[in-house]
Amino acid sequence: MPNDELRRILKDAAMLKFNIPKFKKTFRFFQKLKTHDVKPVLEKFGARGVAALSAATPKDSGEAAASWDYKIEGTPERYRLIWTNTALAGNAPLVLMIQYGHATKSGSWYSGHDFINPVIRPIYDDLNKALFKAVTK
Repeated sequence: MPNDELRRILKDAAMLKFNIPKFKKTFRFFQKLKTHDVKPVLEKFGARGVAALSAATPKDSGEAAASWDYKIEGTPERYRLIWTNTALAGNAPLVLMIQYGHATKSGSWYSGHDFINPVIRPIYDDLNKALFKAVTK
């Protein structure tokens, strides 16, 4: 390769410019997410879930229906909304026995009744929309 051609290639390479994006909008969006407190949204839907689950729980004695509650765990960066039920049949969670079925003392089988998923699915969907709205406003 002649020296003139090498000089021309090096001169052209020195004139190359690269535009590197600064991602200002992206970083601003993530910084803004840190300032949003979504805990009030979670509390609203936690209470809504308790009401819906209580209403949908089969009521023999009413103990399982009255035993629903919720808790919010975590930090502002990562929360978890958990619905709980404290009703027990012996040592077993009563709502799980109703949901999935169980054997009785006499040896027969009680088939489960899916009452949790149909009730909680619309709440999850609405919660997802509400959280998205809360962090993008």
